[in-house]
Amino acid sequence: MHVRTEPAGPRKGTAARPPLVRELLLVLGLFLVYKFGRRLAIGHTTAAFHNADRVWGLERAVHLPGEGGVQSLLLHSGAVVHLANTYYATVHFPATVLFLVWLYVRRPAHYLWSRRVLAAVTSVALVLPFAFPLAPPRMLESTGLQDTARLYGPSVYGPPDADHLSNQFAAMPSLHFGWALMVAIGLIAATRSRWRWLWLLHPLITLTVIVGTANHYWLDSIAATALFLLAFTFIRAPDRAGRPRAGRPRCGRRRALAPSPG
Repeated sequence: MHVRTEPAGPRKGTAARPPLVRELLLVLGLFLVYKFGRRLAIGHTTAAFHNADRVWGLERAVHLPGEGGVQSLLLHSGAVVHLANTYYATVHFPATVLFLVWLYVRRPAHYLWSRRVLAAVTSVALVLPFAFPLAPPRMLESTGLQDTARLYGPSVYGPPDADHLSNQFAAMPSLHFGWALMVAIGLIAATRSRWRWLWLLHPLITLTVIVGTANHYWLDSIAATALFLLAFTFIRAPDRAGRPRAGRPRCGRRRALAPSPG
């Protein structure tokens, strides 16, 4: 008996792995846009400090916990605060790159979803500094917070007026926290391990670091979370098998599938 064999390929309903070169260019472009795009919004120093006063006042008005409480925990140990500065400086980009690489190799459908969400949120985040430039809390004297990176190292920023590699007045939203949140949610969605919820430690640690080092306000992380929730509404995640999540079946189709009487 002759058995017909089909060539190996992606299962029906799953996403094929996209071309590698194209994805490398797309992801590289995403990172370059993130890295240099915010530079276009430089030059709004007065507005950035004015908005910082407004954000700080709003946080106190709605009784958010003070960022100083988190920083005081880090400052109990020079080694801990140095580790927090190192985490801020070195984990953000590599963790996101490794996340995308793993998904590309092991979960192509989840890779496409994650890449689309990251691209959408990052694009919106690049526009916000034009409309709402914001100085980080480490620059605002009224906060009483220290610039831990400058005092304890390592620091990724130079003096704002001489820093030609980044826009330090683009604190809102915090893509440090937003990307960490995407890494955790993406891995939880794509895996089945009972330990997968531990990935939430990454955004939790990132939140502690960015607030404790006075690089971001609480509201920066809240804004990033809101952007990702909005993106999740329009860009649906596949199921863990890599199939698009089906919408609610139509009434006519339910009737067609029902067994006929008699």
